[in-house]
Amino acid sequence: QVQLVESGGGLVQSGGSLRLSCAASGFSLDDYYITWFRQVPGEEREGIACFSSKDGSTYYKDFVKGRFTISRDKVGNTVHLQMNSLKPEDTAIYYCALGPRSTWWWLIAAYDYWGQGTQVTVSS
Repeated sequence: QVQLVESGGGLVQSGGSLRLSCAASGFSLDDYYITWFRQVPGEEREGIACFSSKDGSTYYKDFVKGRFTISRDKVGNTVHLQMNSLKPEDTAIYYCALGPRSTWWWLIAAYDYWGQGTQVTVSS
């Protein structure tokens, strides 16, 4: 049974940092993407950062480039999202998702498995 468990959310002041983690287990894919999404109430869930297991490639939406970094532990299947220079508009529920490699990494439809989400709140 595939499980994705997020942790690391919380409340931080504008300009601060948080590190989210996504522990993935129970799957047998050798070539997969783990992507962080976020969702604000009333808006669509959007992919913001993706890690490719095949070669360690990473992909980002423009509005997080230079501030957020996605990485995976050298051993195991835990993926992290280091978020620096946080802004109030980064406030959202953050989800990690697992799926096969896809051209459209930022789309919800590309993923089969989801975590439960973790709240990130950035105060001004």
